[in-house]
Amino acid sequence: GFNVFRYITFRTAYAILTALLLSLYLVPWFMRLFQTKHWSKTEKAYEPQTHNSKIGIPTMGGIPILLSVFITVFLWGNLTNKFIWVLFLVCILFGLIGFLDDYQKIKGGKGLSIKTKFGLQILSALIISIVLFKWTNLSTQLYVPFFKAFTPDLGYAYYFFLTLVVVGSSNAVNLTDGLDGLAIGPLSISFGSYLLLSYLAGHIKIAHYLQVAYVPGIGEVAVFCGALMGACLGFLWYNTYPAEMFMGDVGSLSLGATLGAVAIMVKQEFLLILIGGLFVLEAISVIIQVAYFRFTGGKRVFKMSPLHHHFELKGWSEPKIIVRFWIIGIILALTALSTLKLR
Repeated sequence: GFNVFRYITFRTAYAILTALLLSLYLVPWFMRLFQTKHWSKTEKAYEPQTHNSKIGIPTMGGIPILLSVFITVFLWGNLTNKFIWVLFLVCILFGLIGFLDDYQKIKGGKGLSIKTKFGLQILSALIISIVLFKWTNLSTQLYVPFFKAFTPDLGYAYYFFLTLVVVGSSNAVNLTDGLDGLAIGPLSISFGSYLLLSYLAGHIKIAHYLQVAYVPGIGEVAVFCGALMGACLGFLWYNTYPAEMFMGDVGSLSLGATLGAVAIMVKQEFLLILIGGLFVLEAISVIIQVAYFRFTGGKRVFKMSPLHHHFELKGWSEPKIIVRFWIIGIILALTALSTLKLR
Protein backbone atom coordinates (compact mmCIF):
# COMPACT_ATOMS: atom_id res chain seq x y z
CA GLY A 1 0.00 0.00 0.00
CA PHE A 2 1.54 3.25 1.21
CA ASN A 3 4.96 1.65 1.53
CA VAL A 4 5.62 2.56 -2.08
CA PHE A 5 5.95 6.22 -0.98
CA ARG A 6 9.10 5.29 0.92
CA TYR A 7 10.94 4.42 -2.27
CA ILE A 8 13.09 7.18 -3.73
CA THR A 9 12.68 5.70 -7.22
CA PHE A 10 8.88 5.95 -7.03
CA ARG A 11 8.93 9.49 -5.64
CA THR A 12 11.53 10.63 -8.16
CA ALA A 13 9.49 9.33 -11.10
CA TYR A 14 6.42 11.15 -9.83
CA ALA A 15 8.46 14.28 -9.13
CA ILE A 16 9.50 14.42 -12.80
CA LEU A 17 5.90 14.00 -13.92
CA THR A 18 4.43 16.44 -11.38
CA ALA A 19 6.95 19.19 -12.16
CA LEU A 20 6.48 18.67 -15.89
CA LEU A 21 2.70 19.04 -15.67
CA LEU A 22 2.97 21.95 -13.24
CA SER A 23 5.31 23.93 -15.47
CA LEU A 24 3.21 23.15 -18.56
CA TYR A 25 0.32 24.74 -16.67
CA LEU A 26 2.14 27.56 -14.85
CA VAL A 27 4.36 28.89 -17.65
CA PRO A 28 1.48 30.09 -19.91
CA TRP A 29 -0.20 31.63 -16.86
CA PHE A 30 2.91 33.67 -16.01
CA MET A 31 3.43 34.38 -19.71
CA ARG A 32 0.07 36.17 -19.84
CA LEU A 33 0.69 37.91 -16.51
CA PHE A 34 4.12 39.23 -17.52
CA GLN A 35 2.82 40.31 -20.92
CA THR A 36 0.22 42.55 -19.29
CA LYS A 37 2.97 43.92 -17.01
CA HIS A 38 5.30 44.36 -20.03
CA TRP A 39 7.97 42.28 -18.34
CA SER A 40 9.64 41.38 -21.59
CA LYS A 41 13.02 41.11 -23.26
CA THR A 42 14.85 44.36 -24.01
CA GLU A 43 17.56 45.04 -26.58
CA LYS A 44 21.13 43.94 -25.92
CA ALA A 45 24.11 45.65 -27.52
CA TYR A 46 26.16 42.48 -27.93
CA GLU A 47 23.75 40.29 -29.88
CA PRO A 48 23.34 39.61 -33.59
CA GLN A 49 20.78 41.89 -35.30
CA THR A 50 18.53 38.89 -35.97
CA HIS A 51 17.73 38.84 -32.24
CA ASN A 52 15.69 42.02 -32.50
CA SER A 53 12.66 39.85 -33.29
CA LYS A 54 12.94 38.49 -29.72
CA ILE A 55 12.28 41.88 -28.14
CA GLY A 56 8.91 42.09 -26.42
CA ILE A 57 8.69 38.37 -25.59
CA PRO A 58 7.97 37.86 -21.87
CA THR A 59 10.97 36.95 -19.73
CA MET A 60 11.53 35.74 -16.13
CA GLY A 61 10.26 32.25 -16.97
CA GLY A 62 12.56 31.15 -14.17
CA ILE A 63 9.80 32.13 -11.75
CA PRO A 64 7.28 29.47 -12.90
CA ILE A 65 10.15 26.96 -13.25
CA LEU A 66 11.25 27.43 -9.62
CA LEU A 67 7.66 27.50 -8.42
CA SER A 68 6.99 24.15 -10.13
CA VAL A 69 10.13 22.70 -8.52
CA PHE A 70 9.23 23.96 -5.04
CA ILE A 71 5.63 22.68 -5.13
CA THR A 72 6.83 19.31 -6.47
CA VAL A 73 9.53 18.85 -3.84
CA PHE A 74 7.08 19.79 -1.08
CA LEU A 75 4.76 17.08 -2.41
CA TRP A 76 7.24 14.27 -3.04
CA GLY A 77 10.42 15.11 -1.13
CA ASN A 78 11.34 14.06 2.39
CA LEU A 79 11.45 17.47 4.07
CA THR A 80 13.45 16.21 7.04
CA ASN A 81 16.41 15.88 4.67
CA LYS A 82 18.88 18.75 5.08
CA PHE A 83 20.25 18.62 1.52
CA ILE A 84 16.80 19.49 0.16
CA TRP A 85 16.72 22.69 2.24
CA VAL A 86 20.22 23.70 1.14
CA LEU A 87 19.05 23.36 -2.49
CA PHE A 88 15.99 25.48 -1.72
CA LEU A 89 18.39 28.12 -0.37
CA VAL A 90 20.53 28.00 -3.53
CA CYS A 91 17.45 28.41 -5.76
CA ILE A 92 16.17 31.33 -3.70
CA LEU A 93 19.44 33.26 -3.29
CA PHE A 94 20.51 32.99 -6.92
CA GLY A 95 16.93 33.41 -8.09
CA LEU A 96 16.82 36.74 -6.22
CA ILE A 97 20.06 37.95 -7.83
CA GLY A 98 18.65 37.03 -11.23
CA PHE A 99 15.34 38.70 -10.43
CA LEU A 100 17.08 41.96 -9.47
CA ASP A 101 19.08 41.84 -12.69
CA ASP A 102 16.03 41.11 -14.88
CA TYR A 103 13.86 43.69 -13.13
CA GLN A 104 16.42 46.44 -13.68
CA LYS A 105 16.71 45.50 -17.37
CA ILE A 106 12.93 45.54 -17.80
CA LYS A 107 12.70 48.95 -16.21
CA GLY A 108 15.03 50.24 -18.91
CA GLY A 109 18.29 49.90 -17.03
CA LYS A 110 21.39 47.90 -17.83
CA GLY A 111 20.79 45.32 -15.12
CA LEU A 112 23.15 44.87 -12.19
CA SER A 113 26.77 45.93 -12.71
CA ILE A 114 29.24 43.07 -13.13
CA LYS A 115 30.80 43.93 -9.74
CA THR A 116 27.45 43.87 -7.93
CA LYS A 117 26.39 40.65 -9.66
CA PHE A 118 29.64 38.83 -8.87
CA GLY A 119 29.73 40.24 -5.34
CA LEU A 120 26.22 38.99 -4.58
CA GLN A 121 26.97 35.62 -6.17
CA ILE A 122 30.16 35.10 -4.17
CA LEU A 123 28.44 36.19 -0.95
CA SER A 124 25.51 33.82 -1.63
CA ALA A 125 27.86 30.93 -2.42
CA LEU A 126 29.84 31.49 0.79
CA ILE A 127 26.60 31.51 2.83
CA ILE A 128 25.58 28.27 1.09
CA SER A 129 28.94 26.62 1.79
CA ILE A 130 28.78 27.53 5.49
CA VAL A 131 25.23 26.19 5.78
CA LEU A 132 26.08 23.05 3.79
CA PHE A 133 29.23 22.01 5.66
CA LYS A 134 28.23 23.16 9.16
CA TRP A 135 24.64 21.93 9.12
CA THR A 136 24.84 18.70 7.15
CA ASN A 137 27.63 16.21 7.79
CA LEU A 138 28.99 16.48 4.25
CA SER A 139 32.71 15.75 4.21
CA THR A 140 35.22 18.27 2.88
CA GLN A 141 37.11 15.50 1.11
CA LEU A 142 37.63 15.87 -2.60
CA TYR A 143 37.00 12.86 -4.83
CA VAL A 144 38.91 12.83 -8.10
CA PRO A 145 37.75 10.52 -10.93
CA PHE A 146 40.31 7.86 -12.00
CA PHE A 147 42.34 8.50 -8.80
CA LYS A 148 40.29 6.63 -6.23
CA ALA A 149 43.06 6.54 -3.62
CA PHE A 150 43.54 10.30 -3.85
CA THR A 151 40.94 11.98 -1.60
CA PRO A 152 42.53 15.10 -0.09
CA ASP A 153 40.62 16.79 2.74
CA LEU A 154 40.36 20.43 1.72
CA GLY A 155 38.88 21.62 5.01
CA TYR A 156 37.93 25.28 4.80
CA ALA A 157 39.42 25.54 1.30
CA TYR A 158 36.37 23.57 0.17
CA TYR A 159 34.23 26.66 0.89
CA PHE A 160 36.14 28.51 -1.79
CA PHE A 161 36.03 25.51 -4.08
CA LEU A 162 32.23 25.39 -3.68
CA THR A 163 32.05 29.11 -4.40
CA LEU A 164 34.07 28.62 -7.58
CA VAL A 165 31.88 25.72 -8.77
CA VAL A 166 28.52 27.31 -7.93
CA VAL A 167 29.32 30.81 -9.22
CA GLY A 168 31.07 29.39 -12.29
CA SER A 169 28.19 27.08 -13.12
CA SER A 170 25.66 29.86 -12.54
CA ASN A 171 27.37 32.24 -14.96
CA ALA A 172 28.14 29.56 -17.55
CA VAL A 173 24.44 28.64 -17.83
CA ASN A 174 23.64 32.35 -17.98
CA LEU A 175 26.02 32.80 -20.95
CA THR A 176 24.58 29.77 -22.73
CA ASP A 177 21.03 31.06 -22.46
CA GLY A 178 21.24 33.12 -25.64
CA LEU A 179 19.15 31.09 -28.09
CA ASP A 180 15.67 29.57 -27.74
CA GLY A 181 15.93 26.40 -25.67
CA LEU A 182 19.73 26.32 -25.89
CA ALA A 183 20.29 26.26 -22.12
CA ILE A 184 17.11 24.60 -20.87
CA GLY A 185 17.58 21.45 -23.00
CA PRO A 186 21.07 20.63 -21.70
CA LEU A 187 19.94 21.64 -18.18
CA SER A 188 17.32 18.89 -18.23
CA ILE A 189 19.96 16.44 -19.47
CA SER A 190 22.37 17.56 -16.71
CA PHE A 191 19.77 17.31 -13.96
CA GLY A 192 18.78 13.89 -15.31
CA SER A 193 22.42 12.77 -15.06
CA TYR A 194 22.77 14.05 -11.50
CA LEU A 195 19.44 12.42 -10.62
CA LEU A 196 21.14 9.12 -11.38
CA LEU A 197 24.40 10.06 -9.64
CA SER A 198 22.66 11.17 -6.44
CA TYR A 199 20.63 7.97 -6.34
CA LEU A 200 23.82 5.91 -6.71
CA ALA A 201 25.75 7.94 -4.13
CA GLY A 202 22.96 7.52 -1.58
CA HIS A 203 22.86 3.74 -1.96
CA ILE A 204 25.66 2.24 0.13
CA LYS A 205 25.97 -1.02 -1.83
CA ILE A 206 25.87 0.57 -5.29
CA ALA A 207 28.24 3.36 -4.23
CA HIS A 208 30.67 0.77 -2.89
CA TYR A 209 30.36 -1.36 -6.03
CA LEU A 210 30.92 1.60 -8.37
CA GLN A 211 33.60 3.01 -6.07
CA VAL A 212 31.95 6.41 -5.89
CA ALA A 213 31.67 8.44 -2.69
CA TYR A 214 28.85 7.23 -0.45
CA VAL A 215 26.97 10.26 0.92
CA PRO A 216 24.32 9.30 3.50
CA GLY A 217 20.97 10.95 2.78
CA ILE A 218 21.96 12.24 -0.65
CA GLY A 219 19.48 9.92 -2.41
CA GLU A 220 16.77 12.44 -1.60
CA VAL A 221 18.49 14.90 -3.95
CA ALA A 222 17.36 12.59 -6.78
CA VAL A 223 13.80 13.76 -6.07
CA PHE A 224 14.94 17.39 -6.31
CA CYS A 225 16.81 16.67 -9.57
CA GLY A 226 13.70 14.93 -10.91
CA ALA A 227 11.62 18.01 -10.12
CA LEU A 228 14.21 20.25 -11.81
CA MET A 229 14.36 17.99 -14.87
CA GLY A 230 10.57 17.88 -15.22
CA ALA A 231 10.19 21.64 -14.76
CA CYS A 232 12.92 22.30 -17.35
CA LEU A 233 11.22 20.04 -19.89
CA GLY A 234 7.86 21.71 -19.24
CA PHE A 235 9.46 25.10 -19.82
CA LEU A 236 11.16 23.86 -23.00
CA TRP A 237 7.69 23.21 -24.43
CA TYR A 238 7.21 26.99 -24.61
CA ASN A 239 10.85 28.05 -24.84
CA THR A 240 11.71 26.02 -27.93
CA TYR A 241 12.24 27.93 -31.20
CA PRO A 242 10.51 30.35 -31.75
CA ALA A 243 10.32 31.01 -28.00
CA GLU A 244 7.13 32.29 -26.38
CA MET A 245 8.94 33.00 -23.11
CA PHE A 246 12.53 33.34 -21.88
CA MET A 247 13.77 32.15 -18.50
CA GLY A 248 15.72 35.34 -17.82
CA ASP A 249 18.55 35.58 -15.32
CA VAL A 250 16.15 34.55 -12.56
CA GLY A 251 16.08 31.18 -14.34
CA SER A 252 19.61 30.78 -15.68
CA LEU A 253 21.48 31.97 -12.58
CA SER A 254 19.38 29.90 -10.16
CA LEU A 255 19.37 26.72 -12.26
CA GLY A 256 23.09 27.01 -12.99
CA ALA A 257 23.93 27.54 -9.32
CA THR A 258 21.70 24.63 -8.30
CA LEU A 259 23.43 22.34 -10.80
CA GLY A 260 26.79 23.33 -9.28
CA ALA A 261 25.50 22.78 -5.74
CA VAL A 262 24.15 19.32 -6.61
CA ALA A 263 27.53 18.37 -8.14
CA ILE A 264 29.26 19.39 -4.88
CA MET A 265 26.80 17.48 -2.67
CA VAL A 266 27.05 14.30 -4.71
CA LYS A 267 30.86 14.60 -4.66
CA GLN A 268 30.97 14.54 -8.45
CA GLU A 269 32.22 18.07 -9.12
CA PHE A 270 34.73 16.95 -11.73
CA LEU A 271 32.07 15.17 -13.75
CA LEU A 272 30.28 18.52 -14.02
CA ILE A 273 32.98 19.54 -16.52
CA LEU A 274 31.61 16.78 -18.77
CA ILE A 275 27.94 16.72 -17.80
CA GLY A 276 27.72 20.50 -18.10
CA GLY A 277 30.34 20.46 -20.85
CA LEU A 278 28.26 22.61 -23.13
CA PHE A 279 28.10 25.39 -20.53
CA VAL A 280 31.84 25.03 -19.99
CA LEU A 281 32.53 25.42 -23.73
CA GLU A 282 30.35 28.53 -23.90
CA ALA A 283 32.08 30.08 -20.88
CA ILE A 284 35.56 29.21 -22.17
CA SER A 285 34.72 30.75 -25.56
CA VAL A 286 34.02 34.07 -23.81
CA ILE A 287 37.23 33.89 -21.76
CA ILE A 288 39.32 33.07 -24.86
CA GLN A 289 37.68 35.84 -26.88
CA VAL A 290 38.23 38.52 -24.22
CA ALA A 291 41.78 37.42 -23.36
CA TYR A 292 42.86 37.17 -27.02
CA PHE A 293 41.25 40.53 -27.81
CA ARG A 294 43.20 42.22 -24.99
CA PHE A 295 46.44 40.36 -25.70
CA THR A 296 46.52 41.10 -29.44
CA GLY A 297 45.07 44.60 -29.11
CA GLY A 298 41.81 43.99 -30.91
CA LYS A 299 41.94 40.67 -32.76
CA ARG A 300 39.23 38.06 -32.31
CA VAL A 301 39.18 34.26 -32.30
CA PHE A 302 35.42 33.95 -32.84
CA LYS A 303 33.14 36.14 -34.94
CA MET A 304 31.25 36.79 -31.70
CA SER A 305 31.16 35.20 -28.26
CA PRO A 306 29.61 33.22 -26.55
CA LEU A 307 30.16 30.41 -29.04
CA HIS A 308 26.56 30.11 -30.29
CA HIS A 309 26.68 33.66 -31.70
CA HIS A 310 29.79 32.67 -33.70
CA PHE A 311 27.78 30.03 -35.56
CA GLU A 312 24.86 32.41 -36.04
CA LEU A 313 27.16 34.86 -37.77
CA LYS A 314 28.54 31.99 -39.86
CA GLY A 315 25.01 31.67 -41.20
CA TRP A 316 23.75 28.61 -39.33
CA SER A 317 20.03 28.79 -38.62
CA GLU A 318 19.03 29.12 -34.98
CA PRO A 319 17.23 25.73 -34.65
CA LYS A 320 20.24 24.00 -36.24
CA ILE A 321 22.69 25.47 -33.73
CA ILE A 322 20.38 24.62 -30.83
CA VAL A 323 19.75 20.98 -31.75
CA ARG A 324 23.42 20.40 -32.63
CA PHE A 325 24.43 21.81 -29.25
CA TRP A 326 21.87 19.53 -27.57
CA ILE A 327 23.38 16.52 -29.35
CA ILE A 328 26.82 17.52 -28.03
CA GLY A 329 25.26 17.87 -24.56
CA ILE A 330 23.78 14.37 -24.73
CA ILE A 331 27.08 12.85 -25.91
CA LEU A 332 28.99 14.60 -23.09
CA ALA A 333 26.50 13.43 -20.44
CA LEU A 334 26.65 9.83 -21.69
CA THR A 335 30.46 10.01 -21.71
CA ALA A 336 30.41 11.23 -18.10
CA LEU A 337 28.07 8.45 -16.95
CA SER A 338 30.16 5.84 -18.79
CA THR A 339 33.19 6.76 -16.64
CA LEU A 340 31.43 5.52 -13.50
CA LYS A 341 32.86 2.03 -13.67
CA LEU A 342 36.29 3.37 -14.67
CA ARG A 343 37.65 4.22 -11.28
